Amino acid sequence: MSPVSGPWPPTPVEPPEIHPKAPAPGTELGTHFAECFGCGDEVDDGLHLRSAIGEGYTVHSKFTVTAAHQGAPGLAHGGLLACAFDEALGSTVGNLLHRPAVTGKLETDFRRPVPVGSTLYIEARLDGVAGRKIYVSADGHLDAVDGPVAVNARAVFIAVGFDHFSTHGDPQALEKLAEQHRRNKREWDINP
Repeated sequence: MSPVSGPWPPTPVEPPEIHPKAPAPGTELGTHFAECFGCGDEVDDGLHLRSAIGEGYTVHSKFTVTAAHQGAPGLAHGGLLACAFDEALGSTVGNLLHRPAVTGKLETDFRRPVPVGSTLYIEARLDGVAGRKIYVSADGHLDAVDGPVAVNARAVFIAVGFDHFSTHGDPQALEKLAEQHRRNKREWDINP
């Protein structure tokens, strides 16, 4: 990935420790919350991002741009592209580290237009950890896994405790998430 601005990560980091229960390469990842705008199935005009664990513990996500996602006529809205990268990068942190975390900073570099009807193939990776800061980056390829790079992104996620969500989140939405996890017989977690 070419730098968005300056060296990456900007500080000395430790290599990330992949959680022992992280999904194995080849695992298709489901939605973490049905009402999530990024990956949820219950949001009509959401991004419906689909992801899988790749080799070397990368996360591969796919996002198809619809007319509901356009900014300029016929082109994806830059904010929605940033949202897709935020979802892909967050999924990388959550699924590989099993640590609840929130976006602290997200930078995107838009390298070429992303037309309505095209598909963005996002490859995200963990770059390092420094205390509570988790550094991740991704490249988005246009219309094929090896297509031209349309967007680069990098982010700093901040590891938080569950109380971050219980204090600041909507209790009804948290109960919906807990119920979804009970139905799916999944360990309860905020993210992934």
